[in-house]
Amino acid sequence: EEIKNQLMVHEGVEKPNYIIACVGGGSNAAGAYYHFLNDLEVKLIAVEAAGHGIESGESAATSVLGKEGIIHGSKTLLMQTQDGQITEPYSISAGLDYPGVGPMHAHLYKSGRAEFISITDDEAMKSGMKLCQLEGIIPAIESAHALAAFDKKTFQSQDIVVVSLSGRGDKDLETYIKYFDL
Repeated sequence: EEIKNQLMVHEGVEKPNYIIACVGGGSNAAGAYYHFLNDLEVKLIAVEAAGHGIESGESAATSVLGKEGIIHGSKTLLMQTQDGQITEPYSISAGLDYPGVGPMHAHLYKSGRAEFISITDDEAMKSGMKLCQLEGIIPAIESAHALAAFDKKTFQSQDIVVVSLSGRGDKDLETYIKYFDL
Protein backbone atom coordinates (compact mmCIF):
# COMPACT_ATOMS: atom_id res chain seq x y z
CA GLU A 1 0.00 0.00 0.00
CA GLU A 2 2.91 2.37 0.70
CA ILE A 3 3.94 2.52 -2.96
CA LYS A 4 0.34 3.21 -4.02
CA ASN A 5 -0.06 5.93 -1.38
CA GLN A 6 3.17 7.72 -2.26
CA LEU A 7 2.47 7.55 -5.99
CA MET A 8 -0.97 9.08 -5.44
CA VAL A 9 0.48 11.91 -3.36
CA HIS A 10 3.51 12.65 -5.56
CA GLU A 11 2.42 11.60 -9.07
CA GLY A 12 -1.38 11.49 -8.94
CA VAL A 13 -1.48 7.83 -10.01
CA GLU A 14 -2.04 4.57 -8.14
CA LYS A 15 0.49 2.40 -9.91
CA PRO A 16 3.88 2.63 -11.58
CA ASN A 17 4.84 1.28 -14.97
CA TYR A 18 7.77 -0.60 -13.44
CA ILE A 19 8.93 -1.80 -10.03
CA ILE A 20 12.61 -2.68 -9.69
CA ALA A 21 13.80 -4.55 -6.59
CA CYS A 22 16.80 -6.63 -5.61
CA VAL A 23 16.29 -10.34 -5.03
CA GLY A 24 18.37 -12.58 -2.80
CA GLY A 25 15.91 -14.72 -0.90
CA GLY A 26 13.31 -12.26 -2.08
CA SER A 27 11.63 -10.59 0.91
CA ASN A 28 12.29 -7.02 -0.28
CA ALA A 29 10.96 -7.69 -3.77
CA ALA A 30 7.98 -9.66 -2.44
CA GLY A 31 6.91 -6.65 -0.40
CA ALA A 32 7.41 -4.20 -3.25
CA TYR A 33 5.55 -6.38 -5.76
CA TYR A 34 2.74 -7.67 -3.53
CA HIS A 35 -0.06 -5.23 -4.38
CA PHE A 36 0.79 -5.33 -8.09
CA LEU A 37 1.25 -9.06 -8.75
CA ASN A 38 -2.06 -9.42 -10.59
CA ASP A 39 -1.79 -6.12 -12.45
CA LEU A 40 -0.04 -7.03 -15.68
CA GLU A 41 0.31 -3.35 -16.61
CA VAL A 42 2.95 -3.07 -13.87
CA LYS A 43 6.19 -4.62 -15.06
CA LEU A 44 8.23 -6.33 -12.35
CA ILE A 45 12.01 -6.33 -12.57
CA ALA A 46 13.91 -8.60 -10.18
CA VAL A 47 17.61 -7.90 -9.81
CA GLU A 48 20.05 -10.62 -8.83
CA ALA A 49 23.71 -10.41 -7.89
CA ALA A 50 26.02 -11.56 -10.68
CA GLY A 51 29.06 -11.08 -8.43
CA HIS A 52 32.19 -11.15 -10.58
CA GLY A 53 30.12 -12.29 -13.57
CA ILE A 54 27.66 -15.10 -14.19
CA GLU A 55 30.27 -17.43 -15.71
CA SER A 56 33.00 -16.50 -13.20
CA GLY A 57 32.10 -19.14 -10.62
CA GLU A 58 31.53 -16.28 -8.17
CA SER A 59 27.91 -15.29 -8.64
CA ALA A 60 24.52 -15.51 -6.94
CA ALA A 61 22.41 -15.24 -10.12
CA THR A 62 20.01 -18.05 -9.27
CA SER A 63 17.65 -17.47 -12.20
CA VAL A 64 20.51 -18.14 -14.62
CA LEU A 65 22.53 -20.69 -12.65
CA GLY A 66 19.84 -22.42 -10.60
CA LYS A 67 17.82 -25.57 -11.11
CA GLU A 68 14.70 -26.74 -9.32
CA GLY A 69 15.54 -28.01 -5.87
CA ILE A 70 14.46 -28.09 -2.24
CA ILE A 71 15.80 -25.70 0.40
CA HIS A 72 14.26 -24.93 3.79
CA GLY A 73 11.42 -27.29 2.88
CA SER A 74 10.42 -25.35 -0.24
CA LYS A 75 10.72 -26.24 -3.90
CA THR A 76 12.37 -23.36 -5.72
CA LEU A 77 15.30 -22.44 -7.96
CA LEU A 78 18.55 -23.32 -6.29
CA MET A 79 22.25 -23.15 -7.14
CA GLN A 80 23.36 -26.76 -6.76
CA THR A 81 25.62 -29.48 -8.07
CA GLN A 82 24.42 -32.32 -10.32
CA ASP A 83 23.76 -34.45 -7.23
CA GLY A 84 21.77 -31.72 -5.46
CA GLN A 85 24.39 -30.29 -3.11
CA ILE A 86 24.05 -26.54 -2.60
CA THR A 87 26.86 -24.54 -4.21
CA GLU A 88 28.46 -21.50 -2.66
CA PRO A 89 27.03 -18.22 -3.99
CA TYR A 90 29.02 -14.99 -4.11
CA SER A 91 28.10 -11.33 -4.04
CA ILE A 92 29.78 -8.25 -2.62
CA SER A 93 26.41 -7.74 -0.93
CA ALA A 94 25.80 -10.03 2.04
CA GLY A 95 22.03 -9.70 1.60
CA LEU A 96 22.14 -11.07 -1.96
CA ASP A 97 24.69 -13.81 -1.25
CA TYR A 98 22.12 -16.63 -1.20
CA PRO A 99 22.02 -19.86 -3.25
CA GLY A 100 18.32 -19.70 -4.10
CA VAL A 101 15.27 -17.51 -4.43
CA GLY A 102 11.96 -17.73 -2.63
CA PRO A 103 9.30 -19.90 -4.29
CA MET A 104 7.28 -16.82 -5.28
CA HIS A 105 10.22 -15.45 -7.24
CA ALA A 106 10.92 -18.82 -8.85
CA HIS A 107 7.30 -18.76 -10.06
CA LEU A 108 7.59 -15.15 -11.29
CA TYR A 109 10.71 -16.14 -13.23
CA LYS A 110 9.35 -19.39 -14.68
CA SER A 111 6.02 -17.79 -15.66
CA GLY A 112 7.68 -14.74 -17.21
CA ARG A 113 5.74 -12.39 -14.91
CA ALA A 114 8.99 -10.78 -13.76
CA GLU A 115 12.03 -9.92 -15.81
CA PHE A 116 15.20 -11.03 -14.05
CA ILE A 117 18.38 -9.00 -14.53
CA SER A 118 21.82 -9.91 -13.21
CA ILE A 119 24.05 -7.07 -12.01
CA THR A 120 27.77 -7.42 -11.24
CA ASP A 121 29.50 -6.10 -8.15
CA ASP A 122 31.14 -3.38 -10.26
CA GLU A 123 27.84 -2.20 -11.75
CA ALA A 124 26.18 -2.12 -8.32
CA MET A 125 29.02 -0.27 -6.61
CA LYS A 126 29.18 2.37 -9.35
CA SER A 127 25.42 2.96 -9.18
CA GLY A 128 25.54 3.15 -5.39
CA MET A 129 28.31 5.75 -5.55
CA LYS A 130 26.37 7.68 -8.19
CA LEU A 131 23.38 7.99 -5.83
CA CYS A 132 25.74 9.13 -3.06
CA GLN A 133 27.19 11.84 -5.27
CA LEU A 134 23.92 13.03 -6.85
CA GLU A 135 21.53 12.82 -3.90
CA GLY A 136 23.65 12.39 -0.78
CA ILE A 137 21.96 9.04 -0.10
CA ILE A 138 24.14 6.04 0.71
CA PRO A 139 22.19 2.99 -0.48
CA ALA A 140 22.65 -0.49 0.90
CA ILE A 141 24.68 -2.48 -1.61
CA GLU A 142 21.64 -4.72 -2.10
CA SER A 143 19.67 -1.66 -3.24
CA ALA A 144 22.58 -0.52 -5.39
CA HIS A 145 21.94 -3.61 -7.53
CA ALA A 146 18.40 -2.35 -8.23
CA LEU A 147 19.78 1.11 -9.03
CA ALA A 148 22.22 -0.44 -11.50
CA ALA A 149 19.34 -2.22 -13.24
CA PHE A 150 17.57 1.14 -13.50
CA ASP A 151 20.70 2.59 -15.11
CA LYS A 152 20.95 -0.37 -17.50
CA LYS A 153 17.34 -0.36 -18.75
CA THR A 154 15.77 2.08 -21.19
CA PHE A 155 12.51 3.74 -20.18
CA GLN A 156 10.17 6.22 -21.85
CA SER A 157 10.07 9.75 -20.42
CA GLN A 158 6.48 9.27 -19.23
CA ASP A 159 7.23 5.97 -17.43
CA ILE A 160 6.86 5.93 -13.67
CA VAL A 161 9.56 3.68 -12.26
CA VAL A 162 9.77 2.66 -8.61
CA VAL A 163 13.20 1.47 -7.45
CA SER A 164 13.03 -0.15 -4.04
CA LEU A 165 15.78 1.17 -1.77
CA SER A 166 15.53 -1.54 0.83
CA GLY A 167 18.14 -0.41 3.29
CA ARG A 168 20.59 2.22 4.30
CA GLY A 169 24.21 2.00 3.35
CA ASP A 170 25.92 2.98 6.58
CA LYS A 171 26.38 -0.75 7.25
CA ASP A 172 28.23 -0.93 3.92
CA LEU A 173 30.48 2.11 4.33
CA GLU A 174 33.59 0.01 4.89
CA THR A 175 32.90 -1.90 1.65
CA TYR A 176 32.33 1.33 -0.31
CA ILE A 177 35.53 2.87 1.13
CA LYS A 178 37.60 -0.21 0.33
CA TYR A 179 36.10 -0.68 -3.15
CA PHE A 180 36.67 2.95 -4.22
CA ASP A 181 39.95 3.28 -2.29
CA LEU A 182 38.68 6.36 -0.44
